[in-house]
Amino acid sequence: MAVELKPGTRFRSAACEAEVVVVKAPAGPVDLRAGGHPMVPVGEDGPSGLAPEGPAGEGVLLGKRYTDAEGTIELLCTKAGPSTLSVGDEPLGLKDAKPLPSSD
Repeated sequence: MAVELKPGTRFRSAACEAEVVVVKAPAGPVDLRAGGHPMVPVGEDGPSGLAPEGPAGEGVLLGKRYTDAEGTIELLCTKAGPSTLSVGDEPLGLKDAKPLPSSD
C-alpha cells in the first residue's frame, strides 16, 4: 500500500507501538512499512493483531532519525518499538549524526 508522504505527517506501525514523523519525503507514493506491514497515519484505524515480521533488529529507537541509502526519505521516531522500518523490502538505516566543527 503506497502512500503520499509530506513533511510533518505522522505514521504508526500496525504491528507494534512504533510511531514516526516524516522529516523529508520523496516525490511520489512510497510503500512505508514497519515490521513488514504497511504503516498507517496516526488517527486512522488500521489492521490489528499483527506481529512484526522480517529480520529481528534493534527496532525503532526514540529520537533517532532513519533514512534510505539515497537520502530521499527521512523519518524521526516519536515512539519506540521492536519493528524495523522499511520502504518496500529495503530496510531504512539509522542516520549518522553530522560532525561538529572543531573549536581550535
